[in-house]
Amino acid sequence: MTDRDIALLLADAADEVEIGIAPYQAVIRGGRRRRARRWALATAAALVIVGGSGTLALAGLRDGNGVEVSPAVTQRATEPSTPEDRHVYVPQETLLATGTEQGQAWYVTVDVWGAPRTLAEAEGQLRSMSSRHEEPWDKDRASALVGKITYFVRRAVGSGEPGLLMGDSASEQDTMAGTDLKSGATSLDPKKTDGPARLVVGQVAKTAQEVTCTWKDGTSTVARRVAAGADASSGEASIRPAAGSPDNWFACVAPAGTAYESAEVTTN
Repeated sequence: MTDRDIALLLADAADEVEIGIAPYQAVIRGGRRRRARRWALATAAALVIVGGSGTLALAGLRDGNGVEVSPAVTQRATEPSTPEDRHVYVPQETLLATGTEQGQAWYVTVDVWGAPRTLAEAEGQLRSMSSRHEEPWDKDRASALVGKITYFVRRAVGSGEPGLLMGDSASEQDTMAGTDLKSGATSLDPKKTDGPARLVVGQVAKTAQEVTCTWKDGTSTVARRVAAGADASSGEASIRPAAGSPDNWFACVAPAGTAYESAEVTTN
């Protein structure tokens, strides 16, 4: 059993305990708790999980004859039918943030893979993910991906190769609500994994208007919601939708000389 496996078991057993996965940090803050698997990808310096444990309640729908229809069936009928249309084999990519650091451009993107409906689709998705050097937690069990959206967050500086920050898989109905927040903090440059955790990226509910990132020097940065397609090149903190994701995403960067302390939804 690896250090990561032990940490995951402990995280499931003790909701409020802060658990470190050497050499990473793991910080859990307030808000409604979401029972979820934490990923410690090779380049991640910190991973934060904050959320609710409740399930999504869907009201019963009725057809023209007054017969109740399953919401899942109704939704499925309106979704694209082919795996290609559902982005099972090629993810949708969204630019979350970009800026300049010491004369070098940096950027953060998120890949969102559509949910496979069958084992065959899931096996094909795993092969496509592997070709992009993206591996889900259940990389040896394709069936675990059926019915789940998977995402991977990458960041890069200058001409360097993008490095993975965080990733997860979740059912299409498992969405953030209220002040739920799930985020990762790491060094801005993938090649400097031992550097200060200045970059914070995470998921929040569609209703979240404002996320406050607090830094170790006591200062803070506020990310505010912007519309889809809004300019991400200014380097300013923002909350924005990502193609294929049921949640919104935020990114903020600490000033030089300090690092991540906490992040929370401050207006929703």
